[in-house]
Amino acid sequence: MKVLLIKDVKSLGKKGEIKEVKEGYGQNFLIAKGFALKATDEVIKEWEKEQEELKKREQEELERLRKIEAELSDIELVIKKKLGANGSLYGAVTKEDIAEALQKDHGITVDKKMVELDKNAIKATGIYEITIKLGHGIHAPLKVNIVGE
Repeated sequence: MKVLLIKDVKSLGKKGEIKEVKEGYGQNFLIAKGFALKATDEVIKEWEKEQEELKKREQEELERLRKIEAELSDIELVIKKKLGANGSLYGAVTKEDIAEALQKDHGITVDKKMVELDKNAIKATGIYEITIKLGHGIHAPLKVNIVGE
């Protein structure tokens, strides 16, 4: 019996492969547990169609992320913080502050977990080069200018 694996099965194969298995193993284990479908022409065509749609969506997502990467590389984000008595920052600029400033000033939504700082927070004024991890291996550089008020 031929089956189309819809999940990785240890010692048999990976998702998307068509394998020849014994009738009992295919019916009673693979199909019953949701690891495979019987490999009919209809099932194979439907699987291929789904894979094409997934590739198309992934390509669109990559294009969207590349567009955001280009936008971020052109931005110099300015964050104003209060200064303490000795001229240092009162508090610190965190990943959350950077994500909120990007949303408020430029309309770009990023999760604070996507912001990559050398340390946990920025504690002095100046211009910093940070990285925003957008996903799919795309890392966008961002200039952040911390100024006192």
